[in-house]
Amino acid sequence: MTLTLTRAPRATVAPQSQLQSQLQSQLRTRPGSRPLPEPPRPGRTVLLSWALAAVLFAAYSALSVSRHLHLRTSGFDLGIFEQAVRGYAEGRAPVSELKGPGFHLLGDHFHPILATLAPLYRVFPSPMTLLVAQAALLAVSAVPVTRVAARAAGPWAGAGIGVGYGLSVGLQQAVAFDFHEIAFAVPLLAFSLERLTLRRWRAAAWCALPLLLVKEDLAATVVAVGCYLFWHGRRRLGAGVVALAAATVALVVLVVIPALNPDGVYTYLSNVDGPAGDPVTRLLLPAQKWGTVAVLLAPTAFLALRSPLILLALPTLGWRFWSTNPAYWGTGFHYGAVLMPIVFLAFADALARLRARHGLRRWTACGLVAVGLAVTAAALPFRPLAELARPATWQRDATADAVRGVLRVIPDGAQVAAANGIAPQLTDRTRVFLFPYYPGGPGAKPDWVAAPDHPRDGLFPAGQEAEALRALPAAGYRPVASAGGVTVYHLGARE
Repeated sequence: MTLTLTRAPRATVAPQSQLQSQLQSQLRTRPGSRPLPEPPRPGRTVLLSWALAAVLFAAYSALSVSRHLHLRTSGFDLGIFEQAVRGYAEGRAPVSELKGPGFHLLGDHFHPILATLAPLYRVFPSPMTLLVAQAALLAVSAVPVTRVAARAAGPWAGAGIGVGYGLSVGLQQAVAFDFHEIAFAVPLLAFSLERLTLRRWRAAAWCALPLLLVKEDLAATVVAVGCYLFWHGRRRLGAGVVALAAATVALVVLVVIPALNPDGVYTYLSNVDGPAGDPVTRLLLPAQKWGTVAVLLAPTAFLALRSPLILLALPTLGWRFWSTNPAYWGTGFHYGAVLMPIVFLAFADALARLRARHGLRRWTACGLVAVGLAVTAAALPFRPLAELARPATWQRDATADAVRGVLRVIPDGAQVAAANGIAPQLTDRTRVFLFPYYPGGPGAKPDWVAAPDHPRDGLFPAGQEAEALRALPAAGYRPVASAGGVTVYHLGARE
């Protein structure tokens, strides 16, 4: 008898993408289940997110550059950061004479990531290079925010969240107030949180770790990311991130910054120390702090509170509210920028959770986003980007042109003491010290002085600047040119 063996037909295995499609189809057609929104097509999401980023880049650049051309930037802080980047570009240490003669800026804050701007600045040596770079960094952060939002609630709701994010108070204030290193932190945080929502744990950690090179206080945020990883079961990875962040900030604050600081200290510890008292009261009062929280959360219809991602905002809010400096408590300046990716990605994550657990429909999600956009739109006339709708923003400023003409009498490479509002017009080609500290301060006697004829209250009391102006003739300075309300003085010049 002959025994014939036949091979059973090989089972065909569907590709992973096909299995995912089948699973999603079954979920949508399961009896009794609510229909889930179709995920947006990748091509549409990519186009949508980058188109929004391009529009935001144009708006941010126009605002910050126009403010500079209208003499509305300042030595503190655009001039300071330009001096640092110029030092890197010229192969020198990041020294800022506006902070003091020979002042090493890494002895103030730890932000070596600024060195990445050196090649760009070497090609385009101008303060506007920093402003445009900041605009690009902030604008590109809208890409991960929009992508996450589109996956969570559909392309239209995702676009709405992206727009709300781009017009948020934190980003607008950062664009309007000169340049700051935290511009690097915003996209790093946005991409890190995007990967957290995708459960790409290692990628999230790698995006968060460069925050340690942006500013020392962001180490607390990196610790929070590590704790989030630990909480989601990635214990070794989370513990490693926490340990690295803690070790880095200890080294920076206790060793590196004091070693480079002229007084051998970390200056900003004074903001942490304070009078003894009830710590709860110090953290939560005055009521301005609660107003800041409300302003940050209102554009999300307060739904950001439903996502655990919002916990990553606590370190930044904690040190700001604990500080004794009232400037940290409100929504002005640039301090809220690093909170914006957290708040809006928490909003998108909350919508995704509502969809998964409660069958949130697409039109409901769009309605919630519309509520947030209405809040943003109501505040827009009072925000910096509203300046783009004013004709004066796009017109040449005759006074500013006159001032720049007067400043041209100062030769390249000269040492000049300049008032705060004039300094960033000179930091790309001269060594600038801060008037009225100089001339007269220790360590330098600039040959030139550039100051307004009628000082106004600003970085210094008007009386202090006026007294310094009156002292110039006795110190040997004579006026050589004047226009636009600004006079340039030269040491030893004949009248």
